Amino acid sequence: MKRTTITLVALLAGLGMANAETVAPADVMFEDGAIAQSLTGVAGNPTEGAKVISSKSLGNCVACHEISDLADVPFHGEVGPLLDGAGDRWSEAELRGIVANAKMMFEDSMMPSFYKTDGFIRLGKAYTGKAYEGEVEPLLSAQQIEDVVAYLMTLQ
Repeated sequence: MKRTTITLVALLAGLGMANAETVAPADVMFEDGAIAQSLTGVAGNPTEGAKVISSKSLGNCVACHEISDLADVPFHGEVGPLLDGAGDRWSEAELRGIVANAKMMFEDSMMPSFYKTDGFIRLGKAYTGKAYEGEVEPLLSAQQIEDVVAYLMTLQ
């Protein structure tokens, strides 16, 4: 009985994951800068979101934003708004839109588009001075966007 239950739970979990399709960057639907639909169909993990926000090799959000909850991460920036209370100021859909492509909500934003793969002007190849070749990948994956949004929603 125990093995049957475990097998059934694993099968149902697998079906749930199979049905959760990732929305490609080009297929994201913005409405007034917000993205109502989850990009993955899988709930974000706030702990992983905090890692993305504070990691220089991922989101590096603290380079521009201050977040009191992440006070142990050095060198918070002052370019972007303080993110304390972000979960109160913006809805989940608005936060998803801002993180994916802030320019859709705030036209003059300096924030990079973390889930965009086209429409760039003079896209370069790192620091070589040469043009980028090949497919452009988003700065963050769809699940990383969901994780960051889940973390930001905890900042109330």
